[in-house]
Amino acid sequence: MLIDDYEEFTDEQIKTLEKYVSNTRGHIFVLRNLPEVIKGALFSRYSRSNLGLRTLLLKEFIGNNDETSFETITGSGASNNTPASQTAAIQKAQNFYDRILDGYGDDSIGELGGCHAAIENVSMLAAKMIEDSRIGGSPLEKSTRYIYFDQKVQGEYLFYREPVLMTSAFRDLYINTCNMLFDTYSKLIPPLMGMFEEKMPKDPDSSKAAYAAALRAKVLDCLRGLLPAGTLTNMGVYGNGRFYESLIHKLHCHPLVELQDIGKRMHEEISKVLPSFIRRSEINHHTHRQFASYYEAMQSEIKAVTEQNSHFADKPCEAGVCLLDYTEDAPCKVAGALLFANSSHSLKDLIQLCHRLPEEEIARILDAGCNARENRRQRSPRALEHANFTFEIIADFGVYRDLHRHRMLTQERQLLTCNYGFYIPPEIEGTALESTYTAALQQAKDAFDRISAELPEEAQYIVPMAYNVKWYFHVNLRALQWLCELRSQPAGHPGYRHIAQVMAQLVCKQFPSFERFFKFVDYNSHDMGRLGQEQRKAEKQLARDN
Repeated sequence: MLIDDYEEFTDEQIKTLEKYVSNTRGHIFVLRNLPEVIKGALFSRYSRSNLGLRTLLLKEFIGNNDETSFETITGSGASNNTPASQTAAIQKAQNFYDRILDGYGDDSIGELGGCHAAIENVSMLAAKMIEDSRIGGSPLEKSTRYIYFDQKVQGEYLFYREPVLMTSAFRDLYINTCNMLFDTYSKLIPPLMGMFEEKMPKDPDSSKAAYAAALRAKVLDCLRGLLPAGTLTNMGVYGNGRFYESLIHKLHCHPLVELQDIGKRMHEEISKVLPSFIRRSEINHHTHRQFASYYEAMQSEIKAVTEQNSHFADKPCEAGVCLLDYTEDAPCKVAGALLFANSSHSLKDLIQLCHRLPEEEIARILDAGCNARENRRQRSPRALEHANFTFEIIADFGVYRDLHRHRMLTQERQLLTCNYGFYIPPEIEGTALESTYTAALQQAKDAFDRISAELPEEAQYIVPMAYNVKWYFHVNLRALQWLCELRSQPAGHPGYRHIAQVMAQLVCKQFPSFERFFKFVDYNSHDMGRLGQEQRKAEKQLARDN
């Protein structure tokens, strides 16, 4: 039985509360029109109070305006409130919010407030490093398949002018190579568009807009490999305070000047709305100084021991996916975990039981965990998380950018280089465009080799997206199922579709009983994979217009 109306409010209090809560009577309601600093402090206080949240809001925040600056911060006071006055009020009241938040001594308090941050005109390299902090943040980056990247501003292509490179002997080499890559990208768009229009003409029954969008996506998917990692992009991030504090700590300590500058600017801007949540990441705060000391010492020691233990001949590296490691008795562990919730036995006993069961019975248990799935969006039980796999992948940086966004896995990559070869889209191979494409990539490699000999970190900016990078994924079966089924869909880029397909195949080869968990992986090839989705979008728009 749900209990409503357990708090009594006067008419005046109800009128006040209506501005800030979605329901003044029921026991479930949503906060609104409150800045993050107030919501975070309110929920922190709420966890150690006998009062209901609405009563707490009235008594300790609205009724304590002298200390909380509630009216100015929320804009409910004087009519001349401005963003500047609200920011000043937050700073004035910061001691109040700090005292509440500090009083709980739990970093999870930082997850009670969040904000949206726009991060514009940063390199694709920097964007990936920001997205490395995956938990607590939700990033969205400018797409290379819907946006042309050949535009100029004041006569210059949009790529990052790295300060160290700009003051080095490699300045002209870097700028000229990036300009060459953008020129080649721009020059190849029209002939490739014409080639695809001839090879895959528009179906009379399909939408003109859908066909144009799918065609553009296919052309840009093929040519994105020419864009250097220094290409400027925009990204939006929603994150909680704990996410931003951790991210800013790392940005301050990064060896690249661009990341350090982003960290400084992010702290300045987020402090205007979440000051109490990220104050410890300020570059002079004692907590950050301690973090920086630890982080730099750790990185230095790891680098030293790596150099001491890497003196053996490099083996040739080929692009592809390798299954390095896996849970040996994965089917029994997953089956035992599936039985656990409806049993009174220990997990250990259930797993041991499954080791003794015949294959037919294990199959029946595994079937129970997936037979009811009707589409890929229906998540499998958490029991699948008891099977773990480690993959090493060598694929182009463009594919890495797409697959990197999956948060529920452990991943790490090496520095970008031009040492592992590059990807040539099959649509370009054997055509008149191939020599132009490959010559541009080879010229970029020559420049990279010269720069990286002295500046290996900064040289990453010149690496085109077509060049392969080496990374690993350590992932459980449940997360892998989601990744493979999502990334193999027809609308996806063929590069990452192939990686998703191969990962699923490797797991099913090792454990045939797990094939049932990958039933929505699409193993087919699609020449205009984006067309179906664009057509559905056009049909929905037409229905709305009518």
